[in-house]
Amino acid sequence: MKSYYIIDFDSTFTQVEALDELVRISLKNHPDRETIYKKIEDLTNAAMEGKLSFRDSLTQRVQLLYANNEHLQKLVARLKKKVSASFSRNKSFFKAHANHILIVSGGFKEFITPVVLPYHIKKENIYANSFLFNERGDIIGYDESNPLSEEGGKVKLLRQLQLKGNIYGIGDGHSDFQLKESGLIQKFYAFTENISRKNILEKADHVTPSFDEFLYVNKLPRAISYPKNRILCLIVGDVPKEAIHVLKKDGFSIRHKTTFEDKYVADVGMLLLADGEKLEDQKLERAVKLKTIGYLGNSRQKLAADMATEMGIVVFDDLKNNPRNVHFIPKRMADFINKGDTYLSCNFPNLQLPKVANAHRLIHIHRNVPGIMAQINQVFAKHNINILGQFLMTNPQIGYVITDVSAEYDKKVLKELKAITDTIKFRVLY
Repeated sequence: MKSYYIIDFDSTFTQVEALDELVRISLKNHPDRETIYKKIEDLTNAAMEGKLSFRDSLTQRVQLLYANNEHLQKLVARLKKKVSASFSRNKSFFKAHANHILIVSGGFKEFITPVVLPYHIKKENIYANSFLFNERGDIIGYDESNPLSEEGGKVKLLRQLQLKGNIYGIGDGHSDFQLKESGLIQKFYAFTENISRKNILEKADHVTPSFDEFLYVNKLPRAISYPKNRILCLIVGDVPKEAIHVLKKDGFSIRHKTTFEDKYVADVGMLLLADGEKLEDQKLERAVKLKTIGYLGNSRQKLAADMATEMGIVVFDDLKNNPRNVHFIPKRMADFINKGDTYLSCNFPNLQLPKVANAHRLIHIHRNVPGIMAQINQVFAKHNINILGQFLMTNPQIGYVITDVSAEYDKKVLKELKAITDTIKFRVLY
């Protein structure tokens, strides 16, 4: 059966609520702007949480806009820069599934259409409200005959469309959950990359902190092989908020603790330690999922770098106690996870890599023994893999090879690469 994807716009496809942004533009010089901003935000949240009918919320918000066509143009320019990161990086998915992706929103076509069209969303698959204007171009209301302006509007629209197939809804609010409640869609995914509403999470079939997560659980093509929200990033000790923000903004699952609690050892994927913290050898040895360590200070005598190297864990530290490393160390950790960069690592061969489009990047960390590169390339040759680029660096202990390959390949390749003798760690980056 065909699969259809019903995607919300505000706080889902984009990071923000568009009407909230529009009022900030239109009332920039209004003396009561802060009071009106608050009223708009409260009305938005009341509707999204199901505490106020959508029609009442929409009518009251539009009445407070004081906006015109010029303001709308500024809004569109702002929204284009506010597309949710996980939607933005999966542009190829939208192109490949253009016939089956619908944007369904209680927002307005005047700002939604120009934002989503560059993502290969078909114009006829954009369902939203429409503003009414006077002769001067001022917004004076909206088309009240549109079902999306009514309470339960998304349900009414979907009944009209009569789509046949498996239908999945992705959104952040009450109107999105109503599709599931109506029985018109198979699953409702509560999207929390931008905002998390507790009463919506409780009703969702699945909480998806990113669009990568949605694609991952449904085994659909995606820009990265493993959602970053599934990578546990443990922060230990007195780490500055600025450092934590770098990693949180990138979408990793953050836990900040005063000590490296035993319950996190088996699952931690990234570890950022405050200056003075010591990493015990027995905990490091059991941290089998750990990919990178950041240390906000000199890590000598604080962790066993040789053991980390043997385990394929990349370590970044701060030998000179440079103030900029509050940002730099977590950024290096994120770059390793995102791109495979080991630049300025204290224990790994240094590689700084370009991102390659329309390709998969494979990371293979192995003991530095003769003949292992020949084995790796024999696997690629056996499966007729087209290698777009290959980068190898070694030190006396390990070899680190990055291979960019064409997007189409037999998944048996991955199993065979993992099975090569002296492999320490292997993963598909994207």
